[in-house]
Amino acid sequence: MTLLKVILLAIVQGLAELLPVSSSAHVIVAEKLMGLDPSSPAMTLLLVMLHTGTMFAVIVYFWKQWVKTYFASADAFKRFAIRVIWATILTGVIGEVIKKIIEKTLFHGAPKAELEQLFGRLDLIAPALAAAGVIILIAGLRERNQKAAASSSTSLLSTAGTSVTMKQAGWMGAVQGLALPFRGFSRSGSTISAGMLVGAKKGPAETFSFALAVVLTPAVVGMEALRLLKASHEAAATGAAIDLKASLVSSLLGMVFSFLAGLVALKWLSSWLETGKWWLFGIYCLVASGVVYYLFTAGY
Repeated sequence: MTLLKVILLAIVQGLAELLPVSSSAHVIVAEKLMGLDPSSPAMTLLLVMLHTGTMFAVIVYFWKQWVKTYFASADAFKRFAIRVIWATILTGVIGEVIKKIIEKTLFHGAPKAELEQLFGRLDLIAPALAAAGVIILIAGLRERNQKAAASSSTSLLSTAGTSVTMKQAGWMGAVQGLALPFRGFSRSGSTISAGMLVGAKKGPAETFSFALAVVLTPAVVGMEALRLLKASHEAAATGAAIDLKASLVSSLLGMVFSFLAGLVALKWLSSWLETGKWWLFGIYCLVASGVVYYLFTAGY
């Protein structure tokens, strides 16, 4: 893969990461249009490394806010850590269960069946985008209605604080588990919306959602690196060796470029997101779902 393609994919990832529109779906569609195979071990590792780059951009962007919210005191950090652990456990359990069910049913016992082989299926990405769009739309319209009601009432309609509760963290972690196996089911969009639907304010839900991503990403990177290493050994045994060094170099370059693109996107989009209407992202995901399905019918 050429350096230009890596840079283009990094830019797509960086622009889409902050928005709840599934950056994975956008990168996979871009790969398809470039004639690449998104389900290959090298490409899934690249996708994860692109996420890693934007994860570091998110850390830089949110760091002061996290320090103020989660590291203000030992008690605040303890409460944050408990909620992250609880949410991550639910993510891992639900994600692994769904992964096993898919591998046992869709592959019908085929040897070496891996969920990642489905990542290039636009016919699966399209409904996942639509499902995320519906959740975002419901949460956004509910938020709009609450704001409208609050403007005509002197009573407080929400008692949510500056952080999420255990219940809210649990729901966000559970929904994140659904996002792991389904490319197109926006992780940030679905988790933030889930938090909003169980009473969290959008700001705390957004902050906690990106914190969950930072915790989850290293484990996913490790899994994909092992998958690439395993595929490399299997390919070498059949005489069709994978250029492991080239794949790793491309992935690391992609991580650097996505970090830079992510920083630019965060700076550019942050002020707009503060006043943006959440439900509009749901509309976007629904429209994107239709576009992706059209590309599938067109043979991509």
